[in-house]
Parts: sequence; structure tokens; C-alpha cells
Amino acid sequence: MNPIKHVAIIMDGNGRWGLKKKKSRNYGHKIGLNTVEKIIKATIKNNIKYLTLYAFSTENWKRPKKEINFLFSLLENFLKNKITDLNNQDIKLKIIGKKKFTKKLNNLLTFSEKKTSYNKKLQINLALNYGSKSELINSFNVLKKNKININEKNISKHLFTKNIPDPDLLIRTGNTQRLSNFLLWQLAYSEIFFERKLWPDFNEKDYNQILFKFKKVKRNFGNI
Repeated sequence: MNPIKHVAIIMDGNGRWGLKKKKSRNYGHKIGLNTVEKIIKATIKNNIKYLTLYAFSTENWKRPKKEINFLFSLLENFLKNKITDLNNQDIKLKIIGKKKFTKKLNNLLTFSEKKTSYNKKLQINLALNYGSKSELINSFNVLKKNKININEKNISKHLFTKNIPDPDLLIRTGNTQRLSNFLLWQLAYSEIFFERKLWPDFNEKDYNQILFKFKKVKRNFGNI
């Protein structure tokens, strides 16, 4: 059976779920946080060491300002209320993406990373203001500036995910089948599972079924 070190998830469908329930998109985002906590617990149960969550993309700035502000207030409240609990569970938090938020949120993100930096049970990579294309351009620019040879190893060393193994599998909820500028380099050989359920409806049973399917997949990596 295939071992699993790293799971990446595109948590899609919060807004649509809220509207489907005859409430707001923001209500869907709020309920989606419950699913985040369930999946974190299930990841630990499965002894998986890395979990990368796509929380806010570089393209998400195109959304209404009211929704963006609500998302960031949700994140602030989550970190304030949960970072001590995450720390006590031996969970490390790492932000991937560019921290171009309010001073208050930037400080909170930096504090959360420092507080949990020595934890070992699970590393959660939270993709915020993240876009894979800009990540790759940034890596190339660093190599060019420092006159470092451009090759696969050196590009990987200068990504936001340096020192993190590439995802074994990607899960995208919400019945949408695209990568949306997420970890394009790192997902080159990942198995991809598209899930019909919207993120707030996704549960531990669904997650475990996908992990089981992954373990049974024959992975060739170009071989036969």
C-alpha cells in the first residue's frame, strides 16, 4: 500500500453551500471551518505529517470586499481561539504565500508560526495569498539574482514549500475539476481526487475513503 506523507486540499464550495442553504456565502465560509477541524483530526489519526490547505488565492482578491474582510476576520478569530490548542496538539503552522495583509493579521500569522515552530506531529501549510505561477517566478528570480544554476533541485529549494515533501495526493471538493493555480510544480506526480461534495459537507468518512483509494493506486512515475 502507498504510504502517505502529505495531503493537499482545495477546500471548494463554501459560498455555494451557504447559498444552497438559503443563507449567505459568508455563512458557508463559517461552517466550512468546522470541516477544517474535522480533517485536521482525521489527518493526525492517519499519521500523516503534512496537510496543505488552499485558503485564499492570489485570484481571490477579485471577490467582493465584504466577503474578503469576512474571510480574514474568520481567520483572525480562528488563530486567536485555536492556536494554543494546535500548539498543545504538537501541530506546526506554516504560511505559504505572500503576507500582504493588514499589520494586525500579518503579526498574528507570524506569531502563530513562531509559537508552533518546533512542533512535530503534523505540519499544516496554510496557503494564503498564494498563487503557484507567482511562486515559480519568485523562485526563478532568486536563482537569477544569485547566479544559481536553474535546475529542478534548485527551483524546489526556493519555493514556499522548500524542505516539505511534494503532496502524495490532492483532494478538491465542490465538483470542480481544475487546479486553480495551486502547487502546479509540486503536484506534478500527485494523484488527484475530485470530490462532488461541497466543502462543508465533506467529512471524515469521505476523507478516509479517498485515502484508502490512494493507498491502492499503482504509481509508476513514468515507469511501467
